[in-house]
Amino acid sequence: MEQREQLQRTLKPHWVWAIAFGSAVGWGAFVLPVDWMGMAGPLGVIIGFLIGALLMIIIGISYGFLVEKLPISGGEFTYAYYGLGRYHAFVCGWFLTLGYMSIVALNASAIALLGKFVLPSIVERGFMYSIAGWEVYAGEVVIACIALVVFAFINIRGADLSGFSQFVFCVALIVGLALLTIGMILHPASSFTNIQPLFNPGVGALSSIIAIVAIAPWAYVGFSNIPQAAEEFDFSPKKSFKLIVIALLCAGFAYCLSIIATGVGQSWTSAVETGSIWGTGTIVENAYGIWGVILLSFALMMGIFTGLNGFYASTSRLLFAMGRAKVLPAAFGKLHPKYKTPYIGILFTLAVTVFAPLFGRQALLWVVDMSALGVTIAYFYTCFIAYRLLKWSDASAKNPKGISIVAPTRKFLCLLGVISSIGFFLLLVVPGSPGFLGTPSWIALSIWVGLGGIFFITRFKSYSAIPKGEMDHYVLGDYVDKKAEDFTSVLAPVAAASADIEEPNVEMDYVDKKTEDVPVP
Repeated sequence: MEQREQLQRTLKPHWVWAIAFGSAVGWGAFVLPVDWMGMAGPLGVIIGFLIGALLMIIIGISYGFLVEKLPISGGEFTYAYYGLGRYHAFVCGWFLTLGYMSIVALNASAIALLGKFVLPSIVERGFMYSIAGWEVYAGEVVIACIALVVFAFINIRGADLSGFSQFVFCVALIVGLALLTIGMILHPASSFTNIQPLFNPGVGALSSIIAIVAIAPWAYVGFSNIPQAAEEFDFSPKKSFKLIVIALLCAGFAYCLSIIATGVGQSWTSAVETGSIWGTGTIVENAYGIWGVILLSFALMMGIFTGLNGFYASTSRLLFAMGRAKVLPAAFGKLHPKYKTPYIGILFTLAVTVFAPLFGRQALLWVVDMSALGVTIAYFYTCFIAYRLLKWSDASAKNPKGISIVAPTRKFLCLLGVISSIGFFLLLVVPGSPGFLGTPSWIALSIWVGLGGIFFITRFKSYSAIPKGEMDHYVLGDYVDKKAEDFTSVLAPVAAASADIEEPNVEMDYVDKKTEDVPVP
């Protein structure tokens, strides 16, 4: 059995919070407020995002539990493997990879959008073609590619540089958003009457709110970056749930501020009718001129940087975990000889996303809309696995070779997470629902599923031939019960005094393991 590569523990708690918060907010809070108000009206957007944050916190309970017990890179891929086996892990990992890569690509394209608004004479040079109404210029392609290369370099250089940079970007984002909101509220021409009507009059209050709740899996997906970084925590993973909750609450608050800042500056209905390339930018420019645009652009740039940096890190860790598990070619499971980062995954992400600017922003939006479906699948797997591992009572906790904890309240909340995940999924796939995917998104989804099927078939023989004990080692590493001969599994914190357990168990705490045959990585 070959040696298993492991990531270094260098990430501090506030860096991990920044990865989750910055990835959740990203560029959307500064680019899409007018689009969202067109869907649901100002209050509909705010209520929808707050409900979405609460639902994500419920889902986050499952994440917090599994990160604490399985602090291993791969996140949802690892959880699906532990709970349901290698084939479910492949499905979960395949869809999540698409979701992460799509967001990296879309953040890069947001730089082009900013450039078209702020410096059109430079960005709109070298017209190439038009896709779905979006004119693609060589200038915007070059700018987006430069950003992708820079953040690939930052992530290759080390998790400590990436984590520290993320925290700095997040602080700058918060300061910029706060100043922008205060400035827009205090402007003489601003008025809260501009947010009337509160909901989209064409669809009603309930449908307006549901339409926003439907995009919550995408809007808050950044919090799921925490499990991808779990292997690199230099602190106890027990803190992960608290970090998830704080990140989600901060993200929800940030979305609300962006809606208020945009809505008070101009009648939102007129902003929607105008159809500006960047509605928020136009409103701020009308209020404060070039200085307002500079402040908004600064905040947007920080949002783009946090999204690029955070999802580069998460995508590469997911690819690293899948490569280490032999789902992907073994090269993905190797670390940089000097910086100890999953550089192959980072370079692969760069190689794929560098072509994204060539397809135009509208085409990318179709892919991202579709990727929300993949994210909800990952949410479902995580909540379902947590629900299975948590027990209602002592009588059902007799599982000495796996995680088995009596926690009826948390189990019930995990069940709510399962239901929420299914609800998000149905909102995207049921015809007539407010979040139903459009035809282009279904085409993109079909292509990705087809590619996944082809890839799975070509690797099925070698993937299936790996013995379970060996696969457990690759995926779970030091969190494996090496005493079990036929069913190697993560050690459980089950009471050794139980009469039904024949041999003692090792307490599965990430920082306190003392057992010699289960070394701390």
